[in-house]
Amino acid sequence: MSIEQTLMQRCDSKCELCTADKNLSVYEVPPVNDPDSDKSVLLCELCKGQIERTTDMDTNHWRCLNDSMWSQTPAVQVMAWRMLNRLKAEGWAQDLLEMMYMEEETMAWAKEAGADDDDSDAPTLDSNGAALQAGDTVTLIKDLVVKGANFTAKRGTAVRNISLTNNPEHIEGKVNGTRIVLLTQYLKKSG
Repeated sequence: MSIEQTLMQRCDSKCELCTADKNLSVYEVPPVNDPDSDKSVLLCELCKGQIERTTDMDTNHWRCLNDSMWSQTPAVQVMAWRMLNRLKAEGWAQDLLEMMYMEEETMAWAKEAGADDDDSDAPTLDSNGAALQAGDTVTLIKDLVVKGANFTAKRGTAVRNISLTNNPEHIEGKVNGTRIVLLTQYLKKSG
């Protein structure tokens, strides 16, 4: 049986991420040495295009990960985790990431993103172009409404001990006791 036939059978001929049933094709989850069905997923044209960055990102489309992240198939879990990481700036995606559970081996595979991290070598810079490092303290230069947390992070608020993300335009930090993702364009490095 071919990889495509095996995947069609495994997922009832539906996209394994969004359950669409048209324009399906096999996507090998990187890194791939020997292609096989355990390291592949069946995706619709929309999911595949956004994963490969050949079409514009439609963040609302990815709310489907709320269901597919619970798949028992490791390759599907890996793709769900990678896409949720890419969408971390969206509050709902961060919430799903915090709920997600994967076996250690599957998590190691997910973190082996390789092809998914085009911009991982780009430095994280604040609004003035100063390089940010994990553990730095930054100050907000604008009032920011925090979606889903029902508060506004005020201009001048210090965010200590920041964490860098795989997106150079985002950092993570605690504001009012809540861990949030912040856009670097609204931050200034302190000290």
